[in-house]
Amino acid sequence: MRTHRQNGVSLTGLILVLAVLGIVAVLALKILPTYTEYRAVKNAIVTAKAAGGNSPLEIRKAFDANATVAYITAISGSDLTIEREGEGKGVEVSFAYEKKIPLVGPASLLLEYQGTTGTSAAAAKPH
Repeated sequence: MRTHRQNGVSLTGLILVLAVLGIVAVLALKILPTYTEYRAVKNAIVTAKAAGGNSPLEIRKAFDANATVAYITAISGSDLTIEREGEGKGVEVSFAYEKKIPLVGPASLLLEYQGTTGTSAAAAKPH
């Protein structure tokens, strides 16, 4: 009589894989809202720049109006950095902020977001 070797995942292996997948899913669910808010902030500064023209006060007001509609709570118009791009080129609106996500006990995850309306690709990526 021949014995056949069984193939597959053991119960311990299955529990371990499910635990790892569960941790990844929880992290994704905690990070996704902050990334969604970051994208909303990026869109709001572009809209505020278009609506406010070259006036820093008007840009900040337009951003605050967009922030209210888009449920942005991470930053406000006063947190924006508004600089002149050059002669006749208008203004560049940028922002930078951190989001701290508590995980378990004293452990937390710190996300640093920044963006700009300028053409610098390095400044527009989240860190």
